[in-house]
Amino acid sequence: MAEKKAKDLKETEAKVAEVKEEVVEAEAEETTTEPEVYAKSGKKSKKHIEEVKAEEERQARKIERKAEEATVKPKGVAPVTRPRIERRGKKYQEAAKLIEKEKVYNLKEAIELAIKTSPAKFDASVEVHARLGVDPRQADQNIRTTLVLPHGNGKTVRVAVFAPIDVCKVAKAAGADIAEDEEFLNQLEKGVIDFDILISTPQYMPKLGKFARLLGPKGLMPNPKAGTVTMDVEKAVKESKAGKVEYRVDKQAIVHIGVGKVSFGADKLVENANAFFDSLKAQKPASLKGSYVKSVFITTTMGPSIQIENIYN
Repeated sequence: MAEKKAKDLKETEAKVAEVKEEVVEAEAEETTTEPEVYAKSGKKSKKHIEEVKAEEERQARKIERKAEEATVKPKGVAPVTRPRIERRGKKYQEAAKLIEKEKVYNLKEAIELAIKTSPAKFDASVEVHARLGVDPRQADQNIRTTLVLPHGNGKTVRVAVFAPIDVCKVAKAAGADIAEDEEFLNQLEKGVIDFDILISTPQYMPKLGKFARLLGPKGLMPNPKAGTVTMDVEKAVKESKAGKVEYRVDKQAIVHIGVGKVSFGADKLVENANAFFDSLKAQKPASLKGSYVKSVFITTTMGPSIQIENIYN
């Protein structure tokens, strides 16, 4: 019995000695390893260091994901896209089926077909788009003018006149919605624009100079070529109210113009379109070499386009 107790005592002392050694080793490691010190703010702050580590892990995951995608999708294979017609609405697709792609229609046929294929629930506009052979960068080929459509364009326009008081009275009698002198400038300074066409006399144009950035991008700055800078304000107002429209060639050498509404019927739309073609023909630059009008299309606001015969060739 005494021998057993002596043996247990020795084992206990040995375990105590092992524990003491482990404690000493742990204390030694704590003394040799310096604790990490963080700054209160800046690049050495604990928050910033954790954010940097998180960003590095995110970038590593991103690289791994790209590597996986590269193995799945071989290079040089273009994504499959549906044809443009299939990306259109059902009504548009049904309307497009009524148009023969390779056929070139005469003007009346095209307008009748445009009315028939208009998918819009509202009274859509009928538009003419003519691609010209001019160079808009050349001053003499930068086409811009106005014309009065025989049956108007179907839009109600608000006409403003900026002119002397006596001229404003005449403009009001002619049908101008706004005709003011200095009060008009006060409205522009507040950014108030409640008109579609602005007409001014030549002597009042310098006063509008500081509003060029406001009016110019909206196409409202009066211009002699558009007939909105004139001494005959009464005539300009009456023409604007009667359906006077302006058209100009864009950077792609294309002229866009609305010639009426679907509700006009084919006959009135044909007359308006012919008036536009006569005006466009008169604008042909003398310096132009080659074909003047390359192609012409008729379309409605939301309908498919229809190519018509080139009336100039």
